[in-house]
Amino acid sequence: MTNARSLTAAQAVVLYLKSQFSVYDDVEERLIGGMFGIFGHGNVAGMGEALDEYGEGLPFYQAKNEQSMVHAAMGFAKARNRRATLACTASIGPGSTNMLTGAATATINRVPVLLLPSDIFAHRRPGNVLQQLEHPIEADLSVNDSFRPLSRFFDRISRPEQLLTALPEAMRVLVDPAETGAVTISLPQDVQGEAFPFPARFFEKRCWQIRRTRPNDDEIASAAALIATAKRPLIIAGGGVRYSAAQTELVAFCNRFGIPVMETFAGKGVSQNASLLLGGGGTTGTAAAARIGEKADVVIAIGTRLTDFATASRSHFNDETRFVAINVNAQDAYKLGAAPVVADARLALLALGDALGNYATADAYRAEVADAISGWWATYHGSITHEQGAPMKQGTIIASVNAAAAKGDVVIAAAGTSPGEIMKAWDNSAGSECFIEFGFSCMGHEIPAGLGVALARNNQGNVFVVIGDGTYLMAPTELVTAAQEGARMITIVIENGGFQCIRALQEHSTGADNFGNEFRRRTAAGRQPDGDYVDVDYEANARSMGCVTFVASNPQELAEALDKAKKLDGPSVIIAQAEKRGGSPGADLWWEVGVAEVSELERVRAARQRYETGRARQKALV
Repeated sequence: MTNARSLTAAQAVVLYLKSQFSVYDDVEERLIGGMFGIFGHGNVAGMGEALDEYGEGLPFYQAKNEQSMVHAAMGFAKARNRRATLACTASIGPGSTNMLTGAATATINRVPVLLLPSDIFAHRRPGNVLQQLEHPIEADLSVNDSFRPLSRFFDRISRPEQLLTALPEAMRVLVDPAETGAVTISLPQDVQGEAFPFPARFFEKRCWQIRRTRPNDDEIASAAALIATAKRPLIIAGGGVRYSAAQTELVAFCNRFGIPVMETFAGKGVSQNASLLLGGGGTTGTAAAARIGEKADVVIAIGTRLTDFATASRSHFNDETRFVAINVNAQDAYKLGAAPVVADARLALLALGDALGNYATADAYRAEVADAISGWWATYHGSITHEQGAPMKQGTIIASVNAAAAKGDVVIAAAGTSPGEIMKAWDNSAGSECFIEFGFSCMGHEIPAGLGVALARNNQGNVFVVIGDGTYLMAPTELVTAAQEGARMITIVIENGGFQCIRALQEHSTGADNFGNEFRRRTAAGRQPDGDYVDVDYEANARSMGCVTFVASNPQELAEALDKAKKLDGPSVIIAQAEKRGGSPGADLWWEVGVAEVSELERVRAARQRYETGRARQKALV
């Protein structure tokens, strides 16, 4: 083959990734910004060698946990607005399967990540090998087949030349707004080291256009006709608004037509400066969004999957509510019997604005919405007032972090109660951003995602990671990586003695005060830990991993710690000592959780009755 270059499969992967770029609105940047990895016998001699020999220009980051490095890649991709991401290499067996949870998180949230799990020998000469799954009727099956349902694209490379088609397809999916998520290229350890004469042009620079799908005129006309009938319209703004950079167009649309807007977890902050901003919506949103949503006649869903938290398990809206859905993904655009607009959010909003012409909501409706918003804020702020000598409330802690955040800063949260507090109360008017992972609500996402954001932004601005003590104990080890990389990341650990979010849900759904959710010592007669709280030294733990640490027991100490942490050049951890239980007022909407239909316990029977009451409000919404 003329103009060919003899390279191993792993070397070809590294050289190929270095020459791939994305283009979005005429802005070009490297598509794969680096590679996270943990080496083992499955990849150290293949991918490790290739990175050592050809990795100049493709930074390598040393992770401490394979799941965490996928979360870090997600944080990186979010910070780059899905225009760039990171690759992740892992060894065969548990090293690779550790990435499965990260793959699910990325795909469900539609955030691009490139996974390069190592696989067992393709040539099979050694027979069954260490970490091989032997299936009785599928001899070609390996544990990496677990990635198939969790990936937007999966391929197993059994010959080096298969990369010629696999890698371009992987890049195509990564940059497709409608299809993106985890992309998995499974690399058997022998194939990583096998050579092939690759065409030189395969490694030439290639730019992948991130498309803006233009709306169909007929879909715009149908959507506009439906909205024009609305007297009480409502917008639900999701992550698609952020990823299409449509924030300005959304706010202009809301203000021009007088339509209130509530935000999803992924869309938190995209509607800042809208005159009728209801804040976070759905089950963990504001009471203002809940009350206005209950009477909405037309809901305009923009860039959202309409999950159960946004719709209160389909109990939020009424039987007559009609939907318009704008989404690049056709599956989402057709949900709930919506009038679909399969298109980029920015282009769709511009077209829909032109089609609506002189439409406007009534002054009385706008006044009603404004009163609901002001009433909500008065109630909420009153609820988080700190009492001298009392432990801090979670809302008080979030308010303190919010006050410390400036333009260019990012707050990150995932599972637990902190995402809900941020949804209800975080004010983005100073220019901060919210990256909340709640599509998968994955505990352990927060710290590595914060690291990924810091890497993507080259430490420009502060990254505030807000987590509970339970989540912290699950996955704190990327703090070591943050120390290695000098990442400016401030982690606020809300110390409240366990999984209090789930304890509260347990109490509501079963009536139990606590079963298996608080960090307590086991008593002699206890069938579960139900004694005194365990005293965990989170400060010492974080300090042992290279972080500067602080402890705050009141808002003044927390404000001082935040001010000091913002001046540091590396990672820091603040232990915020909070009340064990309790919470701020919320939307008072239902969320479906399976409750025992029969029980000998009166408290469970009462919980089932509450469940039946909520389920009676559930709508078919078709």
